[in-house]
Amino acid sequence: MAAVDDTTIQTLKVESPAREAWRMFLRNKSAIVGLVLLTIIIVVTFLGPLVYVIDPFDVAWAPFTPPGEEATVPWGTDYLGRDVLAGIINGGAATLAVGASAALITIVIGVTIGAFAGFYGGFVDEALMRVTEFFQVLPPLLFAMVLVSLFSPTLTTVAIAIGVVSWTQTARLTRAEFLKIKQLEYVTAARSIGAGNSRIIWKVILPNALPPLIVSATLIVGVAILFEAGLSFLGLSDPNIMSWGLMIGSSREYIIDSWWAVTFPGAAIFLTVLSVSLIGDGLNDALNPRLRER
Repeated sequence: MAAVDDTTIQTLKVESPAREAWRMFLRNKSAIVGLVLLTIIIVVTFLGPLVYVIDPFDVAWAPFTPPGEEATVPWGTDYLGRDVLAGIINGGAATLAVGASAALITIVIGVTIGAFAGFYGGFVDEALMRVTEFFQVLPPLLFAMVLVSLFSPTLTTVAIAIGVVSWTQTARLTRAEFLKIKQLEYVTAARSIGAGNSRIIWKVILPNALPPLIVSATLIVGVAILFEAGLSFLGLSDPNIMSWGLMIGSSREYIIDSWWAVTFPGAAIFLTVLSVSLIGDGLNDALNPRLRER
């Protein structure tokens, strides 16, 4: 009886996978730095306009005012006299929104195609992988530029274009996970009790394939932010909505006279992508069973 009680106590002390992964994530100092940095960026981006109430498109002071020269524009002005700090604060919302939306579109397309290819195999797998390879050989930036140019250059169009050109790696990752997991015993057991294909795909296999997909989704956000910045830099974004890429693109010809108008939004993009990458690395370590054991 005592042995049973000891076993029971030991079983109760075993951590759940989610709790263990969170504990491993907290032990990763780089991941914590990334999480804190991203939290600060999000807070400043969405609460900053309530404190620093200046329209980023308004002329705030004389053009080419350097940082620290005038108190009303502490980060200086661009070639039109617009407040750079106001642009950083207000432009972050558009950049983050496009990055998150594009990542969501990428995950939805990639997971759907990869899940069907990996689960059904055969002709379905061959057909979907040929489609994936077709999109994979297309130059992503050039293809996105064509898609945005065909339609009106809005944030929605940019997010859809980025998602359409970025899903191939997610599809291949999802396919590989499904090919591995569908052979396991609990999938066979679910099929033996009458579970349909749809339930097995979305309720049985997909939840167990999520760890690498979560890491991939985190990294895709950073890639999408860089994509949005590149398209905005080339003038293929909504000119009526401020974004960090738009700030860099509009001031690139005046980088000698107003380096701050390019450097500050560039630094904002760099820090955001860096924080997302650090979080992704932390999630990879936390959700990888082999790394947890080590």
